[in-house]
Amino acid sequence: MRIVFIGPPGSGKGTQARRLAEYLGIPHLSTGELLREAKASGSSLGQLAAQYMDHGRLVPDPLVLALIGEKLQEPSMERGYLLDGFPRTLQQARSLDESLAQRGTSLDLVIELRVDENELVARMLRRAAQERRTDDNPQTIAHRMEVYRQQTAPLLDYYRFQGRLRVVDGMGTPDEVFERIKAVVDSHRARQQPPASGPQCVQPSAG
Repeated sequence: MRIVFIGPPGSGKGTQARRLAEYLGIPHLSTGELLREAKASGSSLGQLAAQYMDHGRLVPDPLVLALIGEKLQEPSMERGYLLDGFPRTLQQARSLDESLAQRGTSLDLVIELRVDENELVARMLRRAAQERRTDDNPQTIAHRMEVYRQQTAPLLDYYRFQGRLRVVDGMGTPDEVFERIKAVVDSHRARQQPPASGPQCVQPSAG
């Protein structure tokens, strides 16, 4: 299966994405990890990405797409993969669809993990206190949530129109949330299975 996993900051998306990839036996592709891996490899694309990352700038869409396209050509991706953190914008989603269409494939599912915003803020403030993270304060959290809303709303509409979007309630314990995710994925897989062919009924010939 080829899946895109979307969720706001503090939703537990990374943890759930890794669990789902393990459950399905497919690679988990995190954009952040992919960029760091490319930078460490010293490849030509990695060196280009490093020029942006080392100065704290966002890596441009064409470069991110090139890195992901290169990764998706690896033999380990043939059975499927889970994209975590990409696409983030409508333009990235369109570019990904075009890239997949050129390979004769398409996404199977887009899963949105939806959590009440007050709960998200509370989770991130708790994490900040536990991990002594000064970057997670009410102002920066509010900004991150606003950026997520602005970028993601058009993305969700795009996939909803395609009929690929499935919304999962992200409230509750990690295990409860994962059971809901599994139910969505298993339901989709069951619909994709070809119907079992029963015994053929042969009409007796007249004569």
